[in-house]
Amino acid sequence: MTDTRTVSVLGTGIMGAAMARNLAKAGNTVRVWNRTRAKAEPLAADGAHIADTPADAVRDADVVLTMLYDGGTVLEVMREAAPGLRSGAAWVQSTTAGLESVGELAAFAREHGLVFYDAPVLGTRQPAEAGQLTVLAAGPVEDRDAVTPVFDAVGARTVWTGEDGAAASATRLKLVTNSWVIAATAAAGEVLALAKALDVDPQNFFDLIAEGPLDMGYLHAKAGLILNDQLSPASFAVATAEKDARLIVQAGEQHGVRLDVAAASAARFARAAAQGHADEDMAAAYFASFDEKPAG
Repeated sequence: MTDTRTVSVLGTGIMGAAMARNLAKAGNTVRVWNRTRAKAEPLAADGAHIADTPADAVRDADVVLTMLYDGGTVLEVMREAAPGLRSGAAWVQSTTAGLESVGELAAFAREHGLVFYDAPVLGTRQPAEAGQLTVLAAGPVEDRDAVTPVFDAVGARTVWTGEDGAAASATRLKLVTNSWVIAATAAAGEVLALAKALDVDPQNFFDLIAEGPLDMGYLHAKAGLILNDQLSPASFAVATAEKDARLIVQAGEQHGVRLDVAAASAARFARAAAQGHADEDMAAAYFASFDEKPAG
């Protein structure tokens, strides 16, 4: 980036913190806010300004980026930010939200004169930290010069899905993609659970499918986290995966499609969270196959 801008990041969890660091590294003035201030304070070492309130964080910002838990949380925080919002600012909404929520957020943007971009991202902790996310974006062509440098700072690729953020075309593609991620994660956990129950060495299974059409890198990545007890820190947490699975099921129901795998996966994530794995990597849904944590 040869020009700089003021970017406000609301939400500094796993993804938001990494995005804020990369925005600061790209030369932007970055203001951050998080409900739990302690999660935002480490970003001061990267040059970010820590704000006490959402309104302080967004004051005079050129771009506001939201990366929070869900659509309801985003709307709540943006209402708190409203006194500081500048009419004409771009709003990059990167939280994975439900389809109805995107419409509500776009309506809020219109009410406050914001240029709304529906812009969820694909990727977990590691690509976020490396600035290698894939940004799925929908929004008006005429204002993209304001947000393209932001997308370039946090991602390696931007996929434009439409010109109307309110239509949620980016979120629709994100939900479809996440449905596959969630199904694959659940399958990886169940195959290891069944192997354990049947006293089958998982490596025999991996060898059997090696380099064939059933093999996939994602299986090995998630299985490795389970087998090597590397579920913390999470790349994508169980609690967040449960929320996304529920959004996928809801989207299907709204459009007349029954998604049994996603519904079962949501239940598995909820069970794993209740067992104490909410903050671990989503692969920890493996433990939902057992009444207690398996030994060994």
